[in-house]
Amino acid sequence: MFPASLLSTLLLVLTVSANPIVIRESQVKLPLARRLNVTSVHNLLRHDVTRAKFLRARAEAKLSGTSDFHTRAVIDEQVDNQAVTYIASIGVGSPATTCTEFTDTVTIANGLVIPGQSIGVASRARTLSPATNTIIPTVTDNAFSLGIITSNLLGISFEPTTSEEVLNGEIAWGGTDSSKFTGAISFAPITTTAPASEFWGISQSIRYGAGTTILTENSGIVDTGTTLLLLASDAFARYLSATGAVEDNRTGLLRLTSAQFANLQSLFFSINGATFEFTANAQSWPRALNTAIGGTTNNVYLIVGNLGTPSGEGFDFVNGFVFLERFYSVFDTTNKRVGFATTQFTTATTN
Repeated sequence: MFPASLLSTLLLVLTVSANPIVIRESQVKLPLARRLNVTSVHNLLRHDVTRAKFLRARAEAKLSGTSDFHTRAVIDEQVDNQAVTYIASIGVGSPATTCTEFTDTVTIANGLVIPGQSIGVASRARTLSPATNTIIPTVTDNAFSLGIITSNLLGISFEPTTSEEVLNGEIAWGGTDSSKFTGAISFAPITTTAPASEFWGISQSIRYGAGTTILTENSGIVDTGTTLLLLASDAFARYLSATGAVEDNRTGLLRLTSAQFANLQSLFFSINGATFEFTANAQSWPRALNTAIGGTTNNVYLIVGNLGTPSGEGFDFVNGFVFLERFYSVFDTTNKRVGFATTQFTTATTN
């Protein structure tokens, strides 16, 4: 029914639920290629904030029982295509935002063939998601129900890079790949605080350096469809003050001088008792890719952005690609939890 081997953008906006149990090694793994969209995305921050507003509005509409979300949740901003994507060769066409639903057999990798999988076929794409409240089983849900994988979870590995496109990621269905992380995986339960509870939402606090609080413990989401690290406006203001950064008009990102960057301290994320260090290098956009986003070659741009809403509203941060490229992540539907582990790239100076 569909042509084989089309590239599908892997938008893992994992909107199901996600605590300790031994996870078996996955037998189904798929390489992912990282691609920076330099043709249609001209402002990473605007793109990510627009997406966050949409996700939050969709969740709040669902929680309030609103059925006319498509007309209600109008985001009055320009919407660009995905800025940073991970792509993989699979046996169907791309998922769509305005679409007709079909079911067909989907071949993703050796050992992972899903009959009767829901597929969205686009007639047009003007919004970020279909206007539907229907719960459609994901590939992972169906693979688990069919016994193809032993656990209803995903293990995802990304890596920082200085190339616009490179094969450097992996998604593992049904388990984790121990070669992709170091130490133990620390898990956090899905938050019960709405609207983050409608996604892969967790609670975390963030400090800058030895003792500057950026965000007290609040709820937000982990989202592979977001490029940057977005913080509630008051947390962002504290980060801005701590770093001395200024907003760059050309890119929309924060900018530091070389001297300021030399003194930039790590961010420390406290998640369910575990602490994850997000180094100064991790906080910077890859300088080799500065011109790809409209920046100046030798400038130092930061990947922390302003979510535009205050903390305490249940949607206080979005941990996007830039965070996930430094930590192995596990999205465990069965146990309603998200896991993180350090990798060989956690403290890399790639950027």
